[in-house]
Amino acid sequence: MSLSEFTISLLEQEIASQPLGLWLFFFGIVSALMIFDLGFMNRKDTVISSRTSLKYSAFYMALAGLFGIWLWNQTGHENGIDYFTAYMIELSLSLDNLFVMSVILTYFNVPRKYQHRVLFWGIVGVLVMRGAMIGAGVVIIDRFDWVLYLFAAFLLITGVKMLLIKDEDEKNIEDSFLIKFFMKHLRYTKEIDGHSFLTRLPDHKTGKMCFFVTPLFMALICIEFMDVIFALDSVPAVFAITNEPFVIYTSNIFAILGLRSMYFAVAAMIERFKYMKYALAIVLIFIGAKVFYAGFFGHISPAISLGITVSVLLGGILYSLAKTRESKG
Repeated sequence: MSLSEFTISLLEQEIASQPLGLWLFFFGIVSALMIFDLGFMNRKDTVISSRTSLKYSAFYMALAGLFGIWLWNQTGHENGIDYFTAYMIELSLSLDNLFVMSVILTYFNVPRKYQHRVLFWGIVGVLVMRGAMIGAGVVIIDRFDWVLYLFAAFLLITGVKMLLIKDEDEKNIEDSFLIKFFMKHLRYTKEIDGHSFLTRLPDHKTGKMCFFVTPLFMALICIEFMDVIFALDSVPAVFAITNEPFVIYTSNIFAILGLRSMYFAVAAMIERFKYMKYALAIVLIFIGAKVFYAGFFGHISPAISLGITVSVLLGGILYSLAKTRESKG
């Protein structure tokens, strides 16, 4: 299959899964949110307080819930339950992503008043990249259904490793291959030029005025690449729940929108959730095992999957908060 044929097949699979009207409705919501966010709520560069961040988070979570209820009514209860299950898993798996984003923004000394701008434009890249990854996954699984068992095995291995392997010592971010690569191949300045991603400065060799990328741009592209790496866990997990592209894509995007909005409230207290990884490990093992169980014994009800997922994640949250409170006390 040529690249053009694969691309056409990918788009056909994505769109044909649900009526075009549903896709347009979803993208209309996302576009309206982004225009409202950057065009009205954040026209000026201001520091977003934890209180405001929590309000945004509550709004996005409520919107995701309403969309799930609407999807349930439009496409049936199974898609609705799968949507909520996928949304919960994606949101939970993204907690580590918050910590990484915080480290990246701190490393590049991006002022807090400009951090929202970096995270906002990060969403644009995620919309495209997640769409491509999900579309490719749908096409591959449709043609080679055994790939789903590879995803399930990957989830089982990942879950077991999370349970058994202790956290490694944190490496300095400057040792990251990603940082070294961009530093070497891009004209980079440590100077902040307002909220601009590019700035014109004299080249230190020729003296000519050239465009340099600012710390905001470096932080943005690093966050985008890290998003792809994190998607290698979350996308297979969602495929193990459903192969419906519309459900996978919408649950992913609503979770990411919520993640960006809660960053300023949660990033500072991410340590309070350090035991969540064990709950996530159990969820990944359950989802991976469910694929093999369904293949050999029979289908597990989506309602049971949702109930187990919510119970384990909620238990992980409560246990984390209790244990970290004890350690502080």
